[in-house]
Order: sequence, then structure tokens, then C-alpha cells
Amino acid sequence: MTAAGRVGMGEGLRTTVLISGGGTNLQAIINQVASGELHINLHSVISDRPGILGLERAEKAGIPTRTVDYAKFDSRSAAEQALAEGLSDIEPELLILAGFMRILPAPLVAEYRGRMLNIHPSLLPKFRGLDTYRRAIKAKETWHGSTVHFVTPELDAGPSIIQYKVRIHPHETEQSLSTRIQQGEYIIYPRAIGWIAEGRLQLKDDEVWLDGLPLVDPVFIEEH
Repeated sequence: MTAAGRVGMGEGLRTTVLISGGGTNLQAIINQVASGELHINLHSVISDRPGILGLERAEKAGIPTRTVDYAKFDSRSAAEQALAEGLSDIEPELLILAGFMRILPAPLVAEYRGRMLNIHPSLLPKFRGLDTYRRAIKAKETWHGSTVHFVTPELDAGPSIIQYKVRIHPHETEQSLSTRIQQGEYIIYPRAIGWIAEGRLQLKDDEVWLDGLPLVDPVFIEEH
């Protein structure tokens, strides 16, 4: 695909997506940019691992990619420095974490404060960290879901923007629950990105503001 025809080339926030795996949320973003529903300049994709499906998705869409292979560095701090330098070269206006399985250093998070989003597979503040589906089922929760939030230095603790909720069925498995929730992620992540791109969403003094008003609770979308 030529530069003129690639996904996201043109006007809109200069956006970089960080990935570590299959890139299904990345694909949902690509699809909405390509269809004209999401107005951002999907400028680049950075992975912390080579040879992953997410990179193939980006390349197929004509989006420039980079790999900062953490496994090849002598230390985590050296890899983080390389990532920071790569972002400095790119100068994104918006940074999207889409299954990026690394904890970012506090100085980098501070640099992109209010301009960095993450999606986490739980109804935050419940179940921060890993294995959220298993933990929710084990805890006999009635509901589970996914949350788009602003990134802050504390893991999965940034202010929540929008959540997708599903009811946990009897005899639910981790796989069935994750499949249902991921379908919702493909709705809420592009939506939150679009709100930022349209100037509707901001982070002010640790509070989420949407359409000029503070958001007391995250926007909820429930599975139908």
C-alpha cells in the first residue's frame, strides 16, 4: 500500500499504538479509521516483541512499525530508554496501549499524561493486574467487563472513562467470558479514542471531563 493510501494518513491526532501480541484491539481501531468512523492519523505501531500478529496487521494496513525487543536488552531500564527514544523520534500526540504487556516507567507516563490510554479486562477498580477472567469467576462475581482509562504511574489505577459490562453466566469459562468481553472492547476503545480526537474528552486534575463536564462515573455500555 502506498503512503497516500495507507490507513490513517492525513489530518487528525498523530497516534501511536503499543502492542505485545495479536493486535485485535489494534485491528478494531484500524477498521474504524479505514471506514472513516474514527478520525485520527494512525501514524505508527510499536511492539516489544518481533514476529507477532499485531505487526502483520499494521503492515497490511500500511502503517509504519517499529520493534523494541525487550528480550535483547541487558536490562529493563535499557529497553525502556530505547522505547522512550523511539517515541521521541515519532512525537505522537496520542499514545494507545493495546495489549502492551509492559509497565511503563513513571517519567514516560508523566510525559504523556492525559494523552495515553489503556484498556484493561475488568471493571476497574476491581481486578487490577493479570488473570482477571479467572479471578472474577472464582470470586463468583455477577458482572465482569473491560475498562478504558487514562494511564497513570500506578498499574491499572488511572481514571476510568468507559466500561463494557457483561453478566457472568452459570458455568462460564475463562474463554467464553473473554470472547464476549473482547467484542465489547472493539466498541469502547475506538469510542474513547474518538472522544479525544474530537476534543470532547480530557484529563483535568486527575478527573475525567467529557463534553465540558466532570465524569462522576465511567460511561457504561452493557452487553445486549
